[in-house]
Parts: sequence; structure tokens; C-alpha cells
Amino acid sequence: MIKKTTYLILVIILASCTGTKRLAEGELLYTGAEIHVESEEIIDESRIIAAAKQALRPEPNSSLLGMRPKLWLYQIAGENPKSKFKKWLKEKGEPPVLLRDVRKEAVSEIIDAQLFNIGIFNSRTTSKIVEKKKTAQLIYTADVHAPYKLNEYSINIRDNNIQKLLAENTQASQIKPGMAYQLDVLKNERIRIDALLKDRGYFYFNPDYLIFRIDTLASGGNTFNLQLSLKNDVPAEALKPFYIGQVSVDQHYTLQSSSIKDTTTYNQKSYISDLNGKPIRPSVLQRALFMNEHELYTRQNHQLTLNRLMSMGNFRFVQVHFTETDSNRLNADIRLTPLPLNTLRAEMDLVTKSNNYTGPRMNVSLLNRNTFGGSELLKLNLAGGFEAQLNRLNENLFSYSFNPQIELIFPRLLAPFRVPATNRLYTPQTRIVLSYNFMRRMDYFDLRNVQFNYGYKWRKDIKSDHELNPVSISNTELMNESQAFQDLLAANPILKKSYEEQFVAGMSYAYTYNEQTISKKPTQFYLNITAESAGNVFSAISSIGGVTPSNDNPVTLLGSVYAQFVKIGIDSRMYQRFSDKHLLALRFIGGVAKAYGNSATLPYNKQFFSGGPSSIRAFPINSVGPGNYQQMNSSGFTQLGGDIKLELNAEYRFDIYSFLKGALFIDAGNVWLQPSNPSPTGSPFNIRTCIDELAVGAGIGLRFDVSFFVLRFDLATPLRKPWLSQGNRWVVQEFNPFASDWRKENLMLNVAIGYPF
Repeated sequence: MIKKTTYLILVIILASCTGTKRLAEGELLYTGAEIHVESEEIIDESRIIAAAKQALRPEPNSSLLGMRPKLWLYQIAGENPKSKFKKWLKEKGEPPVLLRDVRKEAVSEIIDAQLFNIGIFNSRTTSKIVEKKKTAQLIYTADVHAPYKLNEYSINIRDNNIQKLLAENTQASQIKPGMAYQLDVLKNERIRIDALLKDRGYFYFNPDYLIFRIDTLASGGNTFNLQLSLKNDVPAEALKPFYIGQVSVDQHYTLQSSSIKDTTTYNQKSYISDLNGKPIRPSVLQRALFMNEHELYTRQNHQLTLNRLMSMGNFRFVQVHFTETDSNRLNADIRLTPLPLNTLRAEMDLVTKSNNYTGPRMNVSLLNRNTFGGSELLKLNLAGGFEAQLNRLNENLFSYSFNPQIELIFPRLLAPFRVPATNRLYTPQTRIVLSYNFMRRMDYFDLRNVQFNYGYKWRKDIKSDHELNPVSISNTELMNESQAFQDLLAANPILKKSYEEQFVAGMSYAYTYNEQTISKKPTQFYLNITAESAGNVFSAISSIGGVTPSNDNPVTLLGSVYAQFVKIGIDSRMYQRFSDKHLLALRFIGGVAKAYGNSATLPYNKQFFSGGPSSIRAFPINSVGPGNYQQMNSSGFTQLGGDIKLELNAEYRFDIYSFLKGALFIDAGNVWLQPSNPSPTGSPFNIRTCIDELAVGAGIGLRFDVSFFVLRFDLATPLRKPWLSQGNRWVVQEFNPFASDWRKENLMLNVAIGYPF
């Protein structure tokens, strides 16, 4: 009886949320429209429907699983709400969209206009109302023919220079004989021609000066002739190429400036700055300027100058003001509004790490722009925090850290030899970083790390980034080990070895290809390849001195055993967007590393790990592997890594409501040791058995995405546990979410910031 009553109450609540209960007599709630297509010819029906849908208006009330919560909020607020709460409800709600609000005849005409834009010149659209209880849907039926196709395209420009220029560049045009008429193609062609002319000095030209004329009578059939020409009222200066005149740069420009200015001439340009300010050297600014006196004006160089100046990181606003002189010249006044020379910033965060450590963290940073007068950026950063591990097994694990760092960035490549230019559009960087990290894990150990990096970053284009660190040195020292921690290391000699070999000196390289910068592309790829090696220089020096390094008798440097290894990793992703609300994300991670020479194993922080909120979400952080090994200790620092890693992830993402997003995902992967690794832990990598040793997990996700911040909750469960005996590794049949013991052992809730990939 209770179940029936509960069910009845639920049905009543859901029915009230549909929004139809409060409608007046005779009112019909508009629920949307469908597009039907009729034709006696072969047509692309999906393309026609997509074009017609752009004409549908108004939008029906938003719905979720058959309910209309926003409409319901609006209705319960009443016509004239008095209280603040009801006013708030009405503001958050939606007024009902009724059938009488739809002007179906006007929509039919707009549909015909949309179809005209894709070459269907003589369509006829009718409408029909389909009523259901207190709702109504509209059916629009478009009677269409095959789209008109281009028979002949001609260019007829009265200015001979422009006529010749366009004729020489027809290969870049999207307009081709045989193509179906598309208004968007004609619009894009005008934009292309405008860009072409702007790059040939036609500063005052505008795409609106171009006009296309269509003739369907002369061509016959479902074809048309197309002619491009100039409008009659085009001003004379728009048909005249311009050259750059005098160039001046004011790097302390403000609308209301009372400071005394100083002017310096360098390379035929005037550089203006405040006497009391700290100016950037003209020779440095010159590298970002691509407009020179007597050169033909080009929009490409204009935009390039703006981009390079903004990318320096010294200016809040950058603009170029052009003034026409008596002749065909443009004086360029480059106005730079600077950012503050020094910026002090303090942040307090609550940090939640994937190894269950949570606690407050304080970060204070000082940024100096233009440190040495060459647009250098000096960053001084001081961070510290306290963390505690929040789980029942490790209630008394605490740690605190102290992390100062100095970073100096030069807006150019500093090398002992000449480096050829990579891309004029982007500014290369030289980065020098010195950092110190101290961490004390209470009752276990102290960890001290000093790191120095000297490297370069440059960009080939908007999708491709390179980072090369020819010098990368770090030294990690383990101190004040407690007896409990020494017992842990004694139980696992290979873990002890990886903690000991912590002096790393080598080089690294990373290449990133990212199509996510192209927002409108439905299929996007991401690729990150990393390569790292260490210890080879010291090994060569030792060999010259007659000492052959080996892991049995390792060579020390400054009292520490230096690590010698090579490591390669790949992270590839594909994002397939089906619509604005549905996306499939795929990822493959692979990596292989080899310790040799002076090292028996990889340093701990260079090993591969698997499991956690951004990895295989059904397993705790770094708990998977190596191979078929089951890690029994859950402490945040005792997880065992591997020399080889394979991981695959698939995630289907969809919108639920507004900023609330959902996901279904499956993850698989593991790490393995090299067969030559002396550790007895887990099964070594074997190409024939590695697939059977993949850990597999699946789950559902809930994300609160407010564009600048994403809070993620992923609930996952294991499907295959690689440490079980062969034949018993799949555990799908044990799925029992109603049993508390099963939930405690198999359900993993991951709370994280940002998407997993």
C-alpha cells in the first residue's frame, strides 16, 4: 500500500511539472516543430532539414525527461509575486510558450528563404497543427526541387589592377563550376577577396563593396550564372593601395597623461616613453614590429604586429592608429598601454589531491615585467601547505610543504649559436627555473628537492608547440626516515632503490599538437609526445676516466648516485562532437622507459603509474600493477610504478541541464616492469599476456561546468582485476550495489577539478 501511494504521489508531482495543468481553457502549450520534405527529385534531405530548422521560432519551453521545471517555477510564482522568493522563482523560470505565439505563416516564409540560401530557389512550405491534450506541435512540409548549380562564373571589376589581382588568385576561391548555390560560400568569397586586397595595400577596402549578380535565365535548367563586380558607390580611396609612412611607438600611452615624455629614434622609428618609467629597449620592441616606412601596407603585418606586442606580456592594450597623409601614405601611431611593472598576488586554496591528501595551501607570487629592460618576466613564487590524508586506513597521516621558486622568461631564444626563426606570428621563449621543495611527512620522512631547468618554448603554428630543456637537473634527498618507513623500504628493496637514486641530470623534449584551438571543428585531435634522457653525459665522462658505470657498482656525483635512463611517452586523444550537447572523448596513453648503466631502476618520480581520478577511475591512485601484482598498502607514498604503461579511456559526455553535465566512461590499463628489471614485484611485460593483465573499470560521472571551473564527480567500479588468477579476473558477475560489503570494496568515488582529459 505504501509503495502504491508513493508511486501515485510521484506521478502527480511529475504531471504538475509538465506545466500544462495551469493553462487557461483553450490554451495549447507549444512543444516544438518537425520538418518534413517532399520532392520528386534526388535531394540531400538531411541538409535541407538542417537549413530549415534555423528558421524555427519561437523556442519551446525547455524540458528535462518530459518535465518543464523552468515553466513550473514561473507558474508557481504567480502573475504578480509579492515576496522576494517568488520574484526570484519567476526570474529563474520561463513563461509558457503557447501555440498562439507562433506565427506559422511567417516561419514558413523564413524556411523558404533559408532554402533559397542553399540553392533551392522555388520551394513552398506549408504548416499543420498536431494537438495532443493541452499541447500542440507544428509540422512544416517543404515542397522542394534539386538545388541550382553554377554554370559559369565571371569577374568584372572596373579597376584594372584589382581585376588582374583577382584573376590571378582564382585558385584559392571556393566558387567552382558545378557547385550548388550557397550563400555562405559567396559571403566567404567576399571576405577572402577583402583579405587579399588588404594584403596588397588596399587599406580602405570593404567586403560590402563587392556584389554578386545571379542569372538563371541565360543558363537554362536548374543552373545559374554568377558575376562578381563592384558597387557603383565605392569611394575612390578604397581602390588605391597605401604605403606605410612614419612609424611611432608610445609604450606608456594613456588617454590622460601628464607625464614628461622622452623620444628616441631607432631604425627609422620614433620610440616614446615616460621619463619616470622603465622603458623596454627599442631594439626589443623592434623585433615585434612588422610595419616599416615605405613598405606596402598589409593587414597580415598589421595583425602580426598586434599579436607579437600582446604576446610579450607587458601591455594591457595594444592599438595602431593610422593617419592618412597628403599622398598615398599612412602614418602608424602604435599605442601601448602598459600593465603594472610589478604585481603581487596572494592566494589561499583548499587542495584535494588524488591520493586523498587534503588541506589548505598558501601561495604568494611577485611578477616583475621588464626586469632588465628587454621585456623579461621575473616570477618569484612562495608556496606552502598542510595536508592530511582523509580515509579510515590512514587517519594520522599528515604532511606539510614549503616551495619557493624563481622563474625568468626571456622573449627570445638565448643560445650560443644562431637559431633560425620559427614563426613570425609567435614569440619564442627562453625559460630558466630554479625551485626548492621541502616536504615533511609526519612520523615517516623528510623529502628535499632542488631543481634547475634551462629550456626553450616555441610555437610552429596555432596547433603545434615545442618545448626543449637541454639542461634539466634535480636532486632529491630523503632524510630523517622513521623506523616505520625503514621497515616499509626493507620489505620492498626495489622501492628503496628507487628512492635512493634521485639525482637526475639530463634533457627533455615535448611536442604538443592540439586541434582544440579550432573550436568549430567537429573532430579534434590532441597529441603529446615526450622524450627524456638522463645520466649519459656523466656516464661518458666516467668512461673517459676509465670507470665503467654499472648498477652493481654505481658512480656517485656529489655524494649521490646519479640516475641513468631513457623515457618516451605518448598521450593521444580524439574528441568527436555529434552536437553542442553530445561528445565522445577517446584517449590512449603509452610509455616505455629503460634504466641502464649506472641505474638498476628508474627514480620513483620517473616511473609510470596507473589508477586514480584522471586514469583508471575504478581503482585508487597509483594502485594498479605492476602487472598482476596487488598493492596491499594504501599509504600515499608506497605505490609501485612500472617501466611500461598502456592505458585506454573512452568517455561519452552529454548535457543534462544548463551547467550540469553527465558522462558514461570505461577505462583500461596497467603498468609493467621491464623483463630485465631486478624487481620480483608483479609479472614483467609480455606482449602475449599484457592484454589479459589490463585492469578495466567503468562508471558514470556528474560534472558542474561553469566554463571557468569544473567540479567533477566520477563513480566507478572494477570490471576486471588483473591480480586475480587467470580465468577469474572478470568480476562483472559479482556486481551487487545493494550489498554494503560489495559497495565498500568496489565503488570508487572520484572528486576532482577539471575534466580527466
